Amino acid sequence: MRVLITGAGGFVGRHVARLLVAEGDRVAGTYWAECLEIPGVELHEADVRDRASVERVVRGVRPEVVIHLAGLSHVGQSWDRPGCYFAVNVLGTENVVRAAGGARVLLASSADVYGAVPEDEQPIAEDRPLAPGTPYGLTKAAAERLAVALAGAAAVVVRSFNLIGPGQARDFALPSFAAQLAAIRRGEAEPVLSVGNLSARRDFVHVEAAARAYVLLARRGEPGTAYNLASGRALAIEEVLEALLRASGVEARVERDPARFRPVDLPLLCGDPGRLRALGWEPEPGVEEAIEGLWREAAGT
Repeated sequence: MRVLITGAGGFVGRHVARLLVAEGDRVAGTYWAECLEIPGVELHEADVRDRASVERVVRGVRPEVVIHLAGLSHVGQSWDRPGCYFAVNVLGTENVVRAAGGARVLLASSADVYGAVPEDEQPIAEDRPLAPGTPYGLTKAAAERLAVALAGAAAVVVRSFNLIGPGQARDFALPSFAAQLAAIRRGEAEPVLSVGNLSARRDFVHVEAAARAYVLLARRGEPGTAYNLASGRALAIEEVLEALLRASGVEARVERDPARFRPVDLPLLCGDPGRLRALGWEPEPGVEEAIEGLWREAAGT
């Protein structure tokens, strides 16, 4: 299978690319500005906002499947840069889908498209109407509609819940906590851990399990269908932080920083992964392994 991954150098993209290469697929990827070499992957510099550069890559690769991962994904930062998020996540998706022609497009969307859902109606099913409440969620909902409208039956949508694991940017909560703890352990910082809202409950999925889901859907996803990439259980961020503290062995005082709180922070997001499970997928490795990996990376061990 010939596969083109946009954003191949990103958090999820690197894991998906390596898995496809290991399974014998022919893999190409796009990156913007900077990307580390990924063994076995043919890399092309392209900005998804530039349709000509995207079309050039697609003509050269002639993919059977395009896994569209390139985009901006920090919910909190989307409030400060909504125009930039629209340009990358919406207009960029249009450019990728139009360039893809008849290739299958696997679109990375987000649980944020569901918005606020009552607790007694969770885990959230894929057929729930979309009601995004953040600029990021709005761009992902719009990207989904565009992909389905332009690609029709060739589009498969993946709504990721909270993916975690090694390689995640430090401006996300758990990698930030791990980096702070590592600095404390090295004696570079006072034993104080700065955090935001710890009461929110999220459905966490190890990035390696997410990569397996993407590869599975690239091969067997039902065209025109949306899939929740979720575990079906939610944990409070405080619970995950406690597990990270245990893994690190570092003692630190936890202090809430108002600057780390989002304008809108949903109390609960938990997804029903029934469609993925029906294809044989399971959320393994689990959260515990992801936390251990985050700590080992931050500590350099």
